[in-house]
Amino acid sequence: MDPIFAWLLLLLAAALLVLWLLVFPDARSAVGKWLAKCVRRVTARTKQWQHHSSKTLQHQSRHTRDSFAHMLGRLARHRGLLLALVLILLLPPLLIVGLHRHAMLDGYEVSTQADQDTTNLVAALLKGEQLAPPPPLPPAVFVTKEVQMVRPDLGSASRDWDKLYPDFRQRLLVVFKIMKERYGYDMALIEGYRSPERQAMLASQGSSVTNAGAYQSYHQYGLAADCGFFRDGKLVISEKDPWAMRGYQLYGEVAQAAGLVWGGNWKMMDLGHVELHAAGIGPRYR
Repeated sequence: MDPIFAWLLLLLAAALLVLWLLVFPDARSAVGKWLAKCVRRVTARTKQWQHHSSKTLQHQSRHTRDSFAHMLGRLARHRGLLLALVLILLLPPLLIVGLHRHAMLDGYEVSTQADQDTTNLVAALLKGEQLAPPPPLPPAVFVTKEVQMVRPDLGSASRDWDKLYPDFRQRLLVVFKIMKERYGYDMALIEGYRSPERQAMLASQGSSVTNAGAYQSYHQYGLAADCGFFRDGKLVISEKDPWAMRGYQLYGEVAQAAGLVWGGNWKMMDLGHVELHAAGIGPRYR
């Protein structure tokens, strides 16, 4: 059936109904009584439902109160055991607060705030004479089995200090000097400047290596470096070594005091990485 035709029939039926009610008073009276009866039925059922719901709610409330009172009674009978359990749970944090110490595994404590002496020393060195880069380490140091397990791509990495941005180079040399003279750590430049082609190659290996593509890393601008530690003729970069982990913590503190950004503060931590955010240069200004 055509929808328009159906609507016309519906309108015609409605018009006839209205006409019928207007012409026949008895019909109006009968319809009014029927409607009133329907309203009374609905009202009665609504009141009945409300009464039933009220009783149900009261019953549930009474049951909840009884259950809660029963539970409190049972707990009261074992209050000695509960008190002992609370004391056992509170004892460790109370001891920690009372002794003013951090509860952390040896070699894995996290601190990124350098002490005032280090900050003052960094400032003095940055204002002093220009530091010279250390002698280059033998290439074989960077391709040992231990190093390759952590960084298998260091054989072709650039460790040329002259390719680093001058301000960044001087700040990194200050970090190296403090790490050696104050903390006894010999630092090693693992990788400095990185070409766009090498950056793209590393990015193709997945996010576990790097999230930055070509020209998206500070390495391409000579503003970033990856560093490690040199001990007993070997390069140490493994985070599983407690001595190296302690070194990374100190390295991060000194680097930040020198105005550098430390990768150890990132969500995907890069403990050996530092970079300088200089005005007017870097991936942010491309």
